[in-house]
Amino acid sequence: MQTTSETLFKQAQSVIPGGVNSPVRACRNVQSTPAFIAKGYGSHLFDVDNRAYIDFVLSWGPMILGHADPEVTEAIQRTTALGTSFGAPSPLEIELATEVRDAFPSIEMVRMVNSGTEATMSALRLARACTKRDKVLKFIGCYHGHADPFLAQAGSGLATLSIPGTPGVPAHVVEDTLLAPYNDLATVEELFQKEGDAIAAIIVEPIACNMGLVLPSEGFLKGLYDIAHAHGSLLIFDEVITGFRASYSGAQGRFGIDPDLTTFGKIIGGGLPVGAFGGKAQYMKRVAPEGDVYQAGTLSGNPLAMAAGLATVRKLRGMDYDLLEKRTANFALKLRDILAEKVPVQIPTIASMFSVFFTEDPVTDFASAQKANQARFTLFYKQMRAQGIYLAPSSFETGMLSFAHSDADLERTLAAARTVCF
Repeated sequence: MQTTSETLFKQAQSVIPGGVNSPVRACRNVQSTPAFIAKGYGSHLFDVDNRAYIDFVLSWGPMILGHADPEVTEAIQRTTALGTSFGAPSPLEIELATEVRDAFPSIEMVRMVNSGTEATMSALRLARACTKRDKVLKFIGCYHGHADPFLAQAGSGLATLSIPGTPGVPAHVVEDTLLAPYNDLATVEELFQKEGDAIAAIIVEPIACNMGLVLPSEGFLKGLYDIAHAHGSLLIFDEVITGFRASYSGAQGRFGIDPDLTTFGKIIGGGLPVGAFGGKAQYMKRVAPEGDVYQAGTLSGNPLAMAAGLATVRKLRGMDYDLLEKRTANFALKLRDILAEKVPVQIPTIASMFSVFFTEDPVTDFASAQKANQARFTLFYKQMRAQGIYLAPSSFETGMLSFAHSDADLERTLAAARTVCF
């Protein structure tokens, strides 16, 4: 008998390309039909067939407080009653920008946008204007949204669907995108020796989260900082996932790096559509209307996202990140021990993030991530989902814990893993 999710997916495919509004959701990579979600509370999702799942996707990261957090929900409801969009300034924008600035020592000014993609494309435009250079260096497997310059060998959905780039991006656009393996300072240095005078910026996920979870090697981020500044380039940290998750002050606070520009995503809007880019005032003052670098958005700084973001970041300020990290590490260690009795597996973890790679070797970049056994991941995903464990439907995505996950949630997940057969 067909489930309601299967019926809806069939209907969706007649009106939405592929039946989904973001490619990985289609679950093709794991040979599954997407679960259509009806509601979420805390650490749980409930689909349209009323099946409950322990959620380790968390809307791809932003729901660090869990779904429908009472304080965030109340802030949204209170603000909705006053109007949802004005296309004009509101006090909430100032308050959230101040909270972001105060949490990240590298940031002096912030511009709100509507998505992580808008944030990264705007930061790159600003870097190019400030340096009067065109080229950007990114890392193979890192995903910075779907703006044209970033779609050269990106991770996330492109990697999941085995799309090396995408049609519709003119060749001359990505000619200015230089590529290096993640964690490979020698290649970065070589590229700068050849083309340093033309490189506007290095953009990097300080903790790679879109090729699965890949941690920066010792000295990698500091090396990027030194190389960029030695050549007059800017360093852009893409903290769309790690901002307010790797620590309250993001990956840059955790590793003590001072990037020139930083980009953020939906965690600063409590999961609502929002993004931001910020950095040193000397660069941000180039943004219109103060400067000559144009960037605009009718819904930028809309009151719903600002209210949800304020409620989220203010609550996060008092949360015990260290305890959440310890719980995540303990969970990942137990999960690894369970799976390692059956097949070779690597489960890197940091902060409240983890990934499952079915491989014998440590994963340090996109090439080593690609060597993981996808067939085993598919078996793992399908059997865990059948037991009510909701994981990202791709080995190139990162698992997340929230402050709402209970010990019982984690124990139930480990019990499910014990039953998995390969």
